[in-house]
Amino acid sequence: MSVTDTIAAIITAPGRAAVGIIRLSGPEALAIAKRLYDGAADLSTAASHTIHYGWVWDAAHEKRVDEALFLLMRGPKSYTGEDVVEIQCHGGHTSTQEILRLCLVCGARLADEGEFTKRAFINGKLDLTRAEAIMDIVDAKSEAALSQAVAQKSGVLEGRIRDAREAVLELVAFIQADLDYPEDDIERLTDEELASRVRAVQGDMDALIAGAERGRITRDGIKMVIAGKPNVGKSSLLNALLGRDRAIVTDIAGTTRDVVTEHLTIGGVPVEILDTAGIRETADTIEAIGVERAKAASQAADLVLYVVDASRGLDADDEAFLRALEGKACLLVVNKSDLNDTMAVPEAFADKHVRISAKEVEGIEALEQSILSVILHDKTVGTGDTAVVSNARHIALLERCAADLMSFLDGLDMGMSKDILVIDLQNAWENLGLITGDTASEDLIDTIFSKFCLGK
Repeated sequence: MSVTDTIAAIITAPGRAAVGIIRLSGPEALAIAKRLYDGAADLSTAASHTIHYGWVWDAAHEKRVDEALFLLMRGPKSYTGEDVVEIQCHGGHTSTQEILRLCLVCGARLADEGEFTKRAFINGKLDLTRAEAIMDIVDAKSEAALSQAVAQKSGVLEGRIRDAREAVLELVAFIQADLDYPEDDIERLTDEELASRVRAVQGDMDALIAGAERGRITRDGIKMVIAGKPNVGKSSLLNALLGRDRAIVTDIAGTTRDVVTEHLTIGGVPVEILDTAGIRETADTIEAIGVERAKAASQAADLVLYVVDASRGLDADDEAFLRALEGKACLLVVNKSDLNDTMAVPEAFADKHVRISAKEVEGIEALEQSILSVILHDKTVGTGDTAVVSNARHIALLERCAADLMSFLDGLDMGMSKDILVIDLQNAWENLGLITGDTASEDLIDTIFSKFCLGK
């Protein structure tokens, strides 16, 4: 896999801004920049990692386009490993688009989505785990998600995968040598030693898999629905969690008729929170639609906060709705506990309920801790100093690797021939290589980088 052309793209967000940046990468990047540069420096001989002030020159129309800085980074010491030039001009649509047009006129082509990072991968500047971490950094919805992505970008996960891959390859080499040279005096491993080493790798894979759900939640967040009957305090709870008045709160039943969506972070976890219409039988067509949407949202949610009024208690309708949520993560929120703090709760919710007063903003911290406990299963959000898997592709490949290793161990226990068993180890080695990109096909690489934004 190689590239020989020069690409260009605007790498800053569109719209009015103080600065806009156009990036060139490839063998002709410096030559194109020199043709566009109107300033005192000689870019063809200028040192790498230097900045040069000047103007962008349109030779065809013999005019200056914009005042700019030209940043030179000669390969291989650049992001892509190629010669790179970044032109920093004034932000705004017209200026950046015109400079990009001139880059294309001078011989560059428009970069594809993710092509700068793809070239960095091709040129050995980073593996696939680090490349995919870049988009996780861009998309981070919380400080915890950012910290997790930065750790992956720094190579924490890559190191764990490469260590495991090397250990598996060493075992393959031992078995192959034993099979190919049965009469030679070479170092051999007993079945017990083979099993012990495979279990060590498997244990590391299992540990990564065990933390994957926590990693996914930290990266992607959860969808949490506030449900319950009318006038139990659902909108007041939304406002209390947000720390501001977002939803209208009245004593009139049915005030909330549609789903109100907001976003917040609880304990480092991004949360999309949905306040829904009060669940009840109604002849009002519009409210009835809201009730159906509330039920549908509850079924689709990662977590449901079912709110009840402590002064009224639960009735048969409440219990029926809770039964319909059986199997889903659900917390019973006993609101208005300032009016009654002794309301009995169903046995099923003995350790899954929280008493609060949304109006008085009491018990909200305890509720947040309970939310984290339910969605993280009492695990804490990663701090970023350890390898945490959050990418669905990585998780699937780790599970396949663990299955390969288990197949090897089962076969070893059954006394199967090692020329058959070694295939399981080879499959495990290949699956680990798909995570880092060492054994990835060009089609897979193209698919991964096509999900990146233009300019990355």
